[in-house]
Amino acid sequence: MIRKRVGILISGRGSNMSALIEAAKAPDYPAEIVGVLSNRAAAPGLAVASSEGIATAFLAQSKFPTREMFEDVMTQILESWDVEIVCLAGFMRVLGEDFVNHWAGRMINIHPSLLPLYRGLHTHERALADGATVSGCTVHFVTPGLDEGAPILQAKVPVLPGDTPETLAARILIEEHRIYPEALRRLALGDLSTLH
Repeated sequence: MIRKRVGILISGRGSNMSALIEAAKAPDYPAEIVGVLSNRAAAPGLAVASSEGIATAFLAQSKFPTREMFEDVMTQILESWDVEIVCLAGFMRVLGEDFVNHWAGRMINIHPSLLPLYRGLHTHERALADGATVSGCTVHFVTPGLDEGAPILQAKVPVLPGDTPETLAARILIEEHRIYPEALRRLALGDLSTLH
């Protein structure tokens, strides 16, 4: 089996990155994690990836005159690793249209809500403020519009009485770690018939 080469973009601890790395250790998993790129030098996920023998890179957007130049270098790094699929795992930057279009159909993200509900930030606070009884997470394709890409997989999580944003986030994160590797598996196999 030829495994798809995957690059992961992170800004922090990269817990979803770790879930993908673990999944890719299975011999029958159709993707391998070949590189992890962060826009923050202090991102703990870089050390995690290095300890797994995965190539890492750090790139500060502040060092570039424009976002386009920053993203061009990101693409150069990803292509130097022969990356075929890009996974966002807590990458705290809105990506520009050129970068997104370059990786169209090959870049996915996980978002802590049942999209199209609660695009953007503070999803758990907003769900609780609305009195939602169900929340969850969505793996979706990345498109130029924020959190607007087609969903690949979703998982629902009940909102419990007395939930705080933190308790709800913790339960949703468990589901994120379950569905993100499965969504990547389907994309790597070209098995996205579930979308239609």
